Amino acid sequence: MIKLKYIILYVEDVQKSMNFYKNTFDFEIKFITPENDYGELISGETTLSFASLELAGSNIKKGFLASKTVDKPFGIELGFVTDDVKALVEKSIANGASLYEEITVKPWGQTTAYIKDIDNYLVEICTEIQ
Repeated sequence: MIKLKYIILYVEDVQKSMNFYKNTFDFEIKFITPENDYGELISGETTLSFASLELAGSNIKKGFLASKTVDKPFGIELGFVTDDVKALVEKSIANGASLYEEITVKPWGQTTAYIKDIDNYLVEICTEIQ
């Protein structure tokens, strides 16, 4: 059996990034290293993790693009489901995110919005697809 266990975002400040997700999405901190260069949040079945750019650089020898080196977010998103998209978008903005795409109702009835988190990662906030 194969399953998606965790997603790791490479960030400048692990603790600050974790606190954004903790305070915005009410996730609990599962683990953070004493060096504050790696941490995990309890976010359901898939763990949301954070690694410092320095730690990521020591693991990825060929290098990578840091999220803040580009004006637009990468072509990947994190998706979070909620019953109240508007409230969660407002909470994320109050915690330092920026609105990227306004709240929209899709033809199939799903409500969606997109924010950029404090590290420029694209986040979809949406209702469940019925």
